[in-house]
Amino acid sequence: MEERIYGALGQPGVTFLWAILIGAVAGYIAEKVTKSNMGIFANIGMGILGAVVGNFVAHLLGIDVYGRLQNLISATLGAIAVIMVYRAIRGRTAPS
Repeated sequence: MEERIYGALGQPGVTFLWAILIGAVAGYIAEKVTKSNMGIFANIGMGILGAVVGNFVAHLLGIDVYGRLQNLISATLGAIAVIMVYRAIRGRTAPS
């Protein structure tokens, strides 16, 4: 039986520091795409949450996510989805 060792974000090769950096960049990109106004800590949190969501959805779709770039893409798409779902639940729209 093959045993895998996972790092941060549940992905091999992603250390805690990389998880924070990927989360910050993904959160920042998601903030700009959705025209949100969040701070750096919210961006990091949203990016890390987006990584969890994005990697989970990718796993459900049978898509392997390995490496920092793929994690960044997955985290960004996940963060955008989280922001959109949050807005749908709260009834908020993007500021004009």
